[in-house]
Amino acid sequence: MPTHTIQKKSLAGGHDESQFVAWFRGSSPYINAFRGRTFVIMFGGEAVADERFANLIHDVALLNSLGVRLVLVHGARPQIEQRLRASGTAIEYAGGLRVTGDAALTGVKEAVGMLRVEIEALLSMGLANSPMAGARIRVASGNFVAAKPLGVRDGVDYCHTGEVRRIDAEAIRQRLDDGAIVLLSPLGYSPTGEVFNLTAIEVATATAAALNADKLLCLVETGGLMDAHKDLVRQLTLAEAEKWLSTQPVDEELAAYFNGAVRACRQGVRRAHLVDRHIDGALLLELFTRDGIGTLITADTYEDTRKATIDDVGGILELIAPLEAEGVLVRRSRERLETEIEHFTVVERDGMIIATAALYPFAAQGMGELACLAVHPAYRNTGRGEALLGYIEHVAVQQGIHQLFALTTRTPHWFQERGFQPGEINDLPIARQRMYNYQRKSKVFIKGI
Repeated sequence: MPTHTIQKKSLAGGHDESQFVAWFRGSSPYINAFRGRTFVIMFGGEAVADERFANLIHDVALLNSLGVRLVLVHGARPQIEQRLRASGTAIEYAGGLRVTGDAALTGVKEAVGMLRVEIEALLSMGLANSPMAGARIRVASGNFVAAKPLGVRDGVDYCHTGEVRRIDAEAIRQRLDDGAIVLLSPLGYSPTGEVFNLTAIEVATATAAALNADKLLCLVETGGLMDAHKDLVRQLTLAEAEKWLSTQPVDEELAAYFNGAVRACRQGVRRAHLVDRHIDGALLLELFTRDGIGTLITADTYEDTRKATIDDVGGILELIAPLEAEGVLVRRSRERLETEIEHFTVVERDGMIIATAALYPFAAQGMGELACLAVHPAYRNTGRGEALLGYIEHVAVQQGIHQLFALTTRTPHWFQERGFQPGEINDLPIARQRMYNYQRKSKVFIKGI
């Protein structure tokens, strides 16, 4: 019988099978976290005109198939200006906004109407052997946005340029409940039957706020927010973002999106993302990798250190399993972890447990054991372990503990560098001495706090 050798095959893009499997497994917490959530995704007319726009639609279809409730808001600036130039209509701006006269409004409606049809057509694709195969996506468009005129400001009559007056959130939710993707254009309507030209970012921001969306994702032309060294700013709290707006210069092209993202978070949207739309797969990279590729503005705590709950058991087990396999940590069964979960603290980053530690108090001796300290490999050497130790020390002091001890076989230097001194088994509380595992021969370290 011939012997067959199984060789590792290379997948598209140069990633081998093991890398693909690791990525897919790593994305599973996000898939579970995003199911049933509401995302508002905004992209400009430049993205629609890009030859790779179909890739973005494929990614939108994937999110829809994973159970994400989606509202898409598209811009139309280049398409409108192309129409206006073709018809010989003057292009006029004031204060960064288009002045929409009667002739310009005709061009706006034509351009927006064509774009809406093109986007709906792409979302309707379902050819075999394509990323949209079997998708059967339903798209809902309509008069969901009520608007009012900007009127005359600083001596400029903006004519048919308007601003959002109200979003029909109930009607949008009904379409989302039916499993449809809602597609909104930068147009609004008044009770008198008028049509107003709006900015896509205002429509997206107002819609996200009205729906109390979980995320507002802005696919921008200039990438995320950059600091003075031209490095990408990965994350800002709402307070930090507001301070940035008042003290730091922001690229003019990005300013409207940054302001919109901050405004959305002020109005109840949990997280707003500014993502470079030129990166192929930008939407997926931002959503399904730990640190994303854009700038995240959070109205809540993106990374939180807190007491563990029973719901964290699975995440803790996944984090400590490799260290248990290496013999760094003592093995803990799920049952044991569930009964001891009240002693654990976790660091959660965007729904994922990235660090954990346990504090077992021995109140009679005023001592506490620091145990099961673990940090995800991607976040080691970033200060997470030291910060978690500081948090545990603070909790210990509140419980009347004045000495921490730790038992370790692999990391004595880490503890010594943080103020722990070598100790003896006899220095431990009697109850802990009885549980000492002489086969592991763990070294004892003690620290006064």
